[in-house]
This record gives sequence, structure tokens and C-alpha cells, in this order.
Amino acid sequence: MDRLDNTIRPYAWGSTTAIPHLLGVAPTGEPQAEMWMGAHPGAPSRTARGPLTEVIDEAPERELGPRTVAKFGPRLPFLLKILAAGAPLSLQVHPDLEQAREGYEDEESRGIPIDAGHRNYKDANHKPELICALTEFDGLCGFRDPLRAADLLAGLDVDSLKPYVDLLHAHPEGAALREVLTAVLSADPEAMAETVTRAAAACARLGGDYAPYADIAHHYPGDPGVIAALLLNHVRLQPGEALFLGAGIPHAYLDGLGVEIMANSDNVLRCGLTPKHVDVPELLRVVRFEATDPGVLRPEAGPDGEEVYATPIDEFRLSRYVLPEATAPHDLTLPTPQILLCTAGSVRAGEHILAPGESVFVTADEKAEVSGPGTVFRATVVA
Repeated sequence: MDRLDNTIRPYAWGSTTAIPHLLGVAPTGEPQAEMWMGAHPGAPSRTARGPLTEVIDEAPERELGPRTVAKFGPRLPFLLKILAAGAPLSLQVHPDLEQAREGYEDEESRGIPIDAGHRNYKDANHKPELICALTEFDGLCGFRDPLRAADLLAGLDVDSLKPYVDLLHAHPEGAALREVLTAVLSADPEAMAETVTRAAAACARLGGDYAPYADIAHHYPGDPGVIAALLLNHVRLQPGEALFLGAGIPHAYLDGLGVEIMANSDNVLRCGLTPKHVDVPELLRVVRFEATDPGVLRPEAGPDGEEVYATPIDEFRLSRYVLPEATAPHDLTLPTPQILLCTAGSVRAGEHILAPGESVFVTADEKAEVSGPGTVFRATVVA
């Protein structure tokens, strides 16, 4: 096993205290948004053998196993993170695999630099993701039923929102959601900023179901994404609960600490709550305009104490073990690569003692035994 030394990304929305508290270190006063574990070229984990990207490149089949390489190529297909939101992230969607390939090839053919601010597709991969709460965790996930969204907007009693209410009542579900989101993102910026200001004041006054949107507006005053956010389901996860975000599902994380795992991609299309580029036509091509239940996931009991968060994709598989004291070690050996992450207690993984926030990379077929007391998350692939 390789102990991992991981990069913490200081994005502005990050909590200043959540990751330091988990690690048992003093806060620096600066935001600490994400700790990355894996072989993403933007911030690969470091090992005693070198950066994990280089370790895998030198011998892909040894590190990942022949089954993983045959299915996904000579790369680690997932990226594991600890995510700490102290403020709302951008409202966003991710493309499916076909959309990502088409978008990437199109932007490559047009010569758009990979680091250009208006570039949508940084790679040709999709980006399904799963967030599992370590603390109470707030987010937005998927469209509300249009009639429920209409009632929420109508309750604000803002005249400039009434055309959206009428649209949500007048059209079939998909058309209603598409027309309203298009109208919100295409509106005159000054007029929309005034609408958002009035809606935010109403949200703050009403509280209750409106309270999350008042907080969003506090962080993003005048942003049309505030109105777009009112079209979405608000969900509050309890520790151990999770959300799966598939292609085309609009979502945003608002507050809390969690373990996140995703396919190894940077492809994001933003709908608002951001100063970054919003490509409305491409966004509308990717968004799935249908009302959805957020679908809160709870772990399913597997063999030998494993608790699995079931998802419909193969690039990652996330599970956890809550390990009591004084029990025999659990054998976690697999023919696929693994990252083991401790989030509570003190976990022995092979020869390594892991405190909260510490992790190891386990090569395919390497002997992997863990014991507690503590909680360890296991990230691997389905191959």
C-alpha cells in the first residue's frame, strides 16, 4: 500500500474550518474546499514512489490490474475527494459520454485552448458523481414538479416572476422547465438583477422552505442562478446518506462536509451562481428537463460488514466499513485498484495507521486488510 499525500484546493466557496477539524489541525483562515485523492493530472496524489500519475504510467497493469486497463484504459477511472462547502457552489450539470465526446471534438476542431475561460469540455469523458455526507449536508438536486415550482415562485409575490409562474402552469413538464430556465438565463441582466433582489428579500422574510434560497442570494446577489435554483429540489442529507448525480441533472452543493467520488473528468456546464462562463445554448443541449426525486441513497449491507452505495455506472464504486474495536481484520483484497480513506477513529490498513482524512492507494491484487476502531471508505471500480 502507498500512503497518499493529497492536495487541498483553496476554492473560494470552501469552508475555512471543516477539513482542518477533520484532520485535527488548526485552521489557516483560508478556505479549504476539496482534498483530492487519485491520479488526476491537475493535482495527483503523491506517494513515496512518486506522483500517483507517474506510478500508474510506469506499469498500468501492475497498478490497476488487467481487467481495469482492458475496460477503462491505462488510467485510474475515478477521483475521490473530501469536499467542504462553506458557501454554495455553482449551479451546474454534467454531460453524458456521447455529449462529452462530441463537445470535446468540436472545441478541439475549433482550436479553443484547453484552459480558455469559455471552454466547456476539458476532456472527452462523462462526469457522474456521488456525494456522501459526513456532516449534515445541504444541496440542490434535480427539477421540482413544475406545479410545485410555480407555487414556490408565486409565494414570493414578485410581479416580474408571474410570467414564469404562468409558463410553469401552461405547458407540459419538459417544455415548461425548458422555457422558464431559458427565459431566466437569457433575460436582460439589469432587469433580472432587480427581480433577484426582490425575490431574495421575500425569501429572507418568509423563511421556512425559502430559507436556503435566501442564503444562496446572500452569496450571489443579483445572479439569475438564484431564480434557477428555485426550480430545483432542496435536499438535506444526514451523515451516511448520499446523492448520485447523473448526466444532465442540475445540481449544486450548498453547505456541509462529505466524501465525493466521480469519474475522472473536468466537464462542467454552469447554470448560474458563478462569475464564470455560462454557455446557455450548450447548457440547454445537455440539461434533462424532467422533474425528478432527489433519490437519497442509504448504504446497502454487503458481505463482511461492507456498506455499499449502489450506482448505475462502472467508473467508481464507493462503500464504507464502520469497524468496531477488537475484531478480526477485514480482508479487502480485490483485482482492481482501491483508495482507502479513514474518516473517523483510527484505522489500520496493512502497515499503515490512518487518522481521519488520511488515505492509502492499494494496487490490484495487493493484500489489503483493515481493522478499527474507525470508519473507512473504500473507492474502487466495477471491472
